Order: sequence, then C-alpha cells, then structure tokens
Amino acid sequence: MIHKHSLLALACTLAAIGIGSAQAEVAVDNSQPPTPSATKARLAPPFTGAAPGAILSHQEIGTDIKHARAWKVRYVSKDVHGVPTEVSGLVIGPKEKGENRKVLTWCHGTTGLGDAACPSAQPNPARELATYFDAASTQQIDFGVPGLQGFIDDGYVVCATDYQGLGSPGQHQYMVNRTQARDAVYLVHAARTLGDVGAGIAVGSAGWSQGGGAAAAVAELDPQDYGDLKVIGTVCMSPSVATIIFNSPRGGLVAALSSGQAAAPDPHGVMMLAGAQAANPSSLQLADVLTPLGVASVEKAWNIQPVHHLGNTLGRLQVLEGPILKSPVNLDRWKGAITAGSAGTRKPVCPVLVCIDGFKGGTVQPVAWQTAYADKVKELGGSVEIKDYPNDDHFSLPEHCAPDARKWLNDLF
Repeated sequence: MIHKHSLLALACTLAAIGIGSAQAEVAVDNSQPPTPSATKARLAPPFTGAAPGAILSHQEIGTDIKHARAWKVRYVSKDVHGVPTEVSGLVIGPKEKGENRKVLTWCHGTTGLGDAACPSAQPNPARELATYFDAASTQQIDFGVPGLQGFIDDGYVVCATDYQGLGSPGQHQYMVNRTQARDAVYLVHAARTLGDVGAGIAVGSAGWSQGGGAAAAVAELDPQDYGDLKVIGTVCMSPSVATIIFNSPRGGLVAALSSGQAAAPDPHGVMMLAGAQAANPSSLQLADVLTPLGVASVEKAWNIQPVHHLGNTLGRLQVLEGPILKSPVNLDRWKGAITAGSAGTRKPVCPVLVCIDGFKGGTVQPVAWQTAYADKVKELGGSVEIKDYPNDDHFSLPEHCAPDARKWLNDLF
C-alpha cells in the first residue's frame, strides 16, 4: 500500500528535477532600480577572465509578454578598439523549447551615460517599449522592445543589450556606433549558450535613434565579430549616425562647438563628446571641447542623471553660471575618433531598411540626417530601402513601424 505522504514526497522529488510538472511562473519584478553611485569610475579597467560572447551570469525574470520567458544576463563584449568590456542585457524567447530559432538583436535609443539609464534595471523590463514622453510613463528613460509580442509570436529569440557602461563598469561610450553594435552582436553569441533558448545563427537587427546608428553598425562589423552568425538584415529607425551628426553644417556638433556658446547645449551633443572621450581616453580630453564648468558637470552627473535630467541640469547651469561648450582644440583628433567609431563607413553585409519619422521634418533627428545615412549606404554599394512615416514623431515611430520591420525581416529569413 502506498501512503499519501509517499506520493507527496515522490511528486516533490519529480517537481524538483523538472519531471512530470509544469514549469513554475516567475513573477514580474516591478521594483524600482537601485540608486546609482555618484562615485563610479568613468574609465573601467579592461575586463579579463573570459572572451567576448561568454555569459558571466544569468537570472530568469518575469515578463508580461505572453508565451515567453526572459533572462537578465551579464556577458563579455568589446569596444570599438577591441578592449573587452562587461555588459548587461536581456534575452527573451518563446516559452516552449526550440532549436535554431531566428534571432532579433534590439538596439535601444538614448537613455544616458551611466547606471541611472540602464534599461534592464527598470521595473518589468522585458516588455513592449515604454517611452519617457508617454502620459502613462513612470520612469525617467525609454525602455522595452517595440513589437516584442509580435516577435515572440513569430518564434524569435529577442536579445536586448543595455550597452556597456549602462549598469556595468565604466561610462557608456555613447554614440560610438561600433561599440554598441558589438554589444548587440556579442549578446547573440551569449544567448546561444543559454540553456534551451534555442537561438540560431540567423540574426536580424533593429534599433531606434542612438540604437538606429548601432543597428546600422551591426551590418558593418568585422568577420570575427560575427563568427558563425549570419546577419540577414537590419532596420534603422530614425538612425543617429555619429559622423553625420558630428559634421552636419546645419545643427551638427562641430557647428555647435564653433558658433559660440550663447545657447544651452543639447544634452545629446554633450553626451556624444563624453562618449567619444571615454572610448579614446589617451587621445581625447573633455577639456578640449567643454569649459571647466562643462567638464565638472559631466563628471558629477554622468552616472546619476539620465538624458532628460542631464539636459535640464546643463540648461540651468548655462544660464546661471556660463557656457558648457567651448571652441574646440584638437578638432582633427576628435573627427578621426568619431569617424572610427561611426556607422556609415563600410558597405553593409546585409540589406538595410531605414524608417523615417517625418512629422515636422523630424522632431529629434532631422529627416535630412536620416536620409543622409541612406545615401551613404548607396554610396558604399549597399542595399537600402526607405519607408516614410509622415505622421510619426521620434517617439511614436518605433511602435508604429515595428510591424513593418518584423514583416521585412521575416521575408529575409
């Protein structure tokens, strides 16, 4: 005779080893991110101990996306110069086991320079895109993946890097497109070692704003970055391409540096200068392009203030205490460094789709900057398509173009 307590013990044993029982749901974590350190070092020492693409840690997390599982991961990548870095991010995949699944690697838009701007640290991060300017927003940054449910329903494994410096050592190399592209690609390598996720070798990329420039650079990396991966297409939503932004005669960063310091600086421009300097600490100095007030402000605020907070801080200080930007010195060095880290410098290895937010000529990225990247792809001999969204501003574009991006990528797979 089998006693009830024996049956219960057997059931518990089977559950513990995953036999004969449904997998327990992981609760969604809606807690707020930890307070970032005001003393974090801007320049991290090179990471040692594992090769790019290696997973350092992973933890399953809850998600509201139907029929999906998600993990927070820490992994190894490398920057524009090949210096190894530690990076965090998310991997989201279908709940059921699978093999050789198609992969989307998502490159997020501008959030900031440090830990206060880490997407995966936000409440319930494995979710559809939530933007700062939405009336229902509770967070200080944009986070999530536009169209995520549709990609999961279509059988994708979705990788979403935070980028180095956002939740990991050092300051983020903001707008160094090639660094962010490597973070996106090496997360795919890491995801392929993650249990039964089933990530395959065929990869599509998509990104928005800063991430649009990163997605562009995903198609311009070196063969050793791809390894056995095959990038089949990349979608660039309102792409921020470093050389175009830096050199544009109308509204570009060189023009802003050279035209005087009467107006408050755009925080994206200051962040771009700080990002380039963080990637090139031996050849560039913040004092080349920022006043002493500007240097001190960046050094105090970079890890604790996301982009919009930083913009308000710099705007107030400009009025109260004086200029943030100054006429540049060593400008040729800066131009060389920006070009070396930029997308739009090599023929893409795959087709490119550029999605343009045309409302009022582009509310953050001028349409002229977006089409300039498409023109550069053509000049380099690449294949590019353009799709206009005349009724979308910068922040509504991702949600509205995500279904088109998914269909375009599906056709390439």
